[in-house]
Amino acid sequence: MIFPIVAYGSAILRKKTKEIEENSDELQELLVNMFETMEGSNGIGLAAPQIGKDLRLFIVDANGIEEPGCEGFRKVFINAQITEETGNPWNFEEGCLSIPHVRGDVMRKPDVTIRYRDENWVEHTETFTGMPARIIQHEYDHIEGILFVDRLHALKRTMLKGKLQKISNGNIRTDYKMKFPK
Repeated sequence: MIFPIVAYGSAILRKKTKEIEENSDELQELLVNMFETMEGSNGIGLAAPQIGKDLRLFIVDANGIEEPGCEGFRKVFINAQITEETGNPWNFEEGCLSIPHVRGDVMRKPDVTIRYRDENWVEHTETFTGMPARIIQHEYDHIEGILFVDRLHALKRTMLKGKLQKISNGNIRTDYKMKFPK
């Protein structure tokens, strides 16, 4: 089942999410639906708040990106906790399914260590570098109630206010279903 993507301005996108208590058939079905939703939206990552779920859960699939470390990078992150971000920050243009047609340069550190459970409920602690680290940091921000636009330069945020308001009002067209704030 493909879920509509929750649009900028929705309260759920600003909420720190709740941990998932245990593995279940419902969780496994949700993961299948999240991958289907992400693929149907041409995304490379999707966090539970983006489909209206208050859960500490995100998925990534960067197979189509021609950057080191992205080939085969398809993962599930349940109850993730970033334990360390290191290295000299680098700028890269980011976008978000919840904020369509808006992009901006975001500074992020190149290395991230994260503790999480996978789709089989196995706990991992891993370090990722480069683009995979950036994708993880972007999706992790979602489960912390942070959006990439929050990390943009103040002037850029000011310049985007009109576009963001249009998205929040539902005055946007996308190739995927969206759910707008009431």
